[in-house]
Amino acid sequence: MTLLSKTLDRIKPSPTMAVTAKAAELKAAGHDVIGLGAGEPDFDTPDHIKGAAIAAINAGDTKYTKVDGTPACKAAVIEKFKRENNLSFEANQITINSGGKHTIYNAMMATLNPGDEVIIPTPYWVSYPDIVLLAGGTPVFAHASIATNFKMTPETLEAAITPKTKWLIFNSPSNPSGAAYTAAETKALGEVLKRHEHVWVFADDIYEHITYEGFTFKTIAQVVPEIAHRTLTMNGVAKAYAMTGWRIGYAGGDATLIKAMAKVQSQSTSNPSSISQAATVAALTGVQDFLAERAAVFQTRRDLVVDMLNAADGITCPVPEGAFYVYPSIQECIGKQTPSGKRIETDGDFVTYILEEYGVAAVQGEAFGLSPHFRVSYATSTEALTEACSRIQDACAKLK
Repeated sequence: MTLLSKTLDRIKPSPTMAVTAKAAELKAAGHDVIGLGAGEPDFDTPDHIKGAAIAAINAGDTKYTKVDGTPACKAAVIEKFKRENNLSFEANQITINSGGKHTIYNAMMATLNPGDEVIIPTPYWVSYPDIVLLAGGTPVFAHASIATNFKMTPETLEAAITPKTKWLIFNSPSNPSGAAYTAAETKALGEVLKRHEHVWVFADDIYEHITYEGFTFKTIAQVVPEIAHRTLTMNGVAKAYAMTGWRIGYAGGDATLIKAMAKVQSQSTSNPSSISQAATVAALTGVQDFLAERAAVFQTRRDLVVDMLNAADGITCPVPEGAFYVYPSIQECIGKQTPSGKRIETDGDFVTYILEEYGVAAVQGEAFGLSPHFRVSYATSTEALTEACSRIQDACAKLK
């Protein structure tokens, strides 16, 4: 009898986590490695948020909570959605989860049956298709590319919808490309969705507060209120508030869906950490000034990385509107040889080359469904980014 479930055959480990682990392993072995793989801000969690967690511990707020969130945390999320997105929810329409990935998992597990399709625009965050597959659904990829600034068009969306479509996963600003849809672009997609009432929308807004040059973020339920009743709007504190390790995601949507997601959570993780929920209340209701300040730092880093990568032979790097990633094309590097005589056939070959020969850890485009590209996270210091991009320039210059 085989020990492992056949379900595992449908999925693969997270490539981004694998790259981060590999970089850490090489560093531990004494190698000079600069990690550009992790989607994690290098800023610290703000003191007032840490203070709220410490206060919760001292107050004995260390017990089980309601399965899908404390009343205080749900109230803070309701306030946030109203204040920032003009969306109105009741407590039974809010779910608090152990990270944004957990929110996605709960939603897919609660709704997908074999044969159900989920539209995922490419390039996509690595976990979307695997979570869909784990839940028994079928990913359907709506192709976007560098030619469309990595944004799905209404025509592409229309072509991907079938009678089996249950969800569209809509991530803006995007991981891995940093592409952010304007309100007009979002509305155009909404016009397509209005004609297909069986399609639900999972709006992944985790990078909402990391946008540049005056970009105004608007979530899809805000722009297209006609589909708000079949939209699950997800967000979290990980990226904007530098709280990746606190593991809190949240979402607002249809009460029946939220109840079903709580049922899944009740038999998996149960409640998120009571302490992390207390910290989330402080994050969402406390001072917000630092969000714009940190976004400005990210923009400076973005400009540095874009300029330096575009100066590298064979790399074309578009300018993203948000998040903290760039997704350069290496089309002109394909077919070239490294100094050791290895041929660059794929973007996987390229990232292996820059890691093994130059100590720069990035993630291959294949992991995100669009090649030949690679993803660089610029959520690290200017000094590290400058050195890493310089190494990439040198690596590209030596390809023949």
